[in-house]
Amino acid sequence: MLLPGWGGSIIDLDRLRRELAAGFRVIAIELPGSGRSQPQPRQYESTYYLDDARLLIGVLDELRVEMAHLVGFSDGGEEALLMAALQPARALSVLTWGAAGQVVASPRLLRGLAHLLDDPIDELAPLAAYLAVKHGVDEARIMASSWAKALTAVIDAGGDISRSKAASITCPTLMITGTHDPFCPPSLVREMAEAIPRGKYLEAPGGGHEVHLSHGGWLVSTVAAWLADH
Repeated sequence: MLLPGWGGSIIDLDRLRRELAAGFRVIAIELPGSGRSQPQPRQYESTYYLDDARLLIGVLDELRVEMAHLVGFSDGGEEALLMAALQPARALSVLTWGAAGQVVASPRLLRGLAHLLDDPIDELAPLAAYLAVKHGVDEARIMASSWAKALTAVIDAGGDISRSKAASITCPTLMITGTHDPFCPPSLVREMAEAIPRGKYLEAPGGGHEVHLSHGGWLVSTVAAWLADH
């Protein structure tokens, strides 16, 4: 199962999907409210991580897939970790990049998300431009504002997504992050990987959040090798 990030499309991961499709059945899913998945524009609740993880497990049920490798970027990675924690027997392995098991966005980043389309900060300008093209300015504004409120509620409650459940993730797990990822800094991702019984950590030197863009070839070969080994 291949999961892109919040607001993203599976098209963003086409290079990886094509590589994996040569040797695996790939179930590529755009997260609810993102890409072409409904509802749009989505109003995000503070429980959306758990809600979406259960929905994605339901997709596997509908497809009669008993076990799968879970590969995800950003929120897609967070969902992969949470799915593996909720139903350990379903996950053959997990591989994520730009995910940390918890949300630690600074107040500045949260304010930037809340006003993403009208006053984007430097770190979020590429995301603002992407959403405006993919979803249209009006829908993207609603999405971003609602998402910022949900993330704020998650942080106010302690920021936990799957960090408290790390011991329940029993499958081999590889967590990747870029050196300069503003959302998932290396120290935080390494901490989560070390809390997972069979977790491993890998850093993309000089990378930011979107490692599939800055280190595309390296990521494709890393994911392919990981899946081949497991």
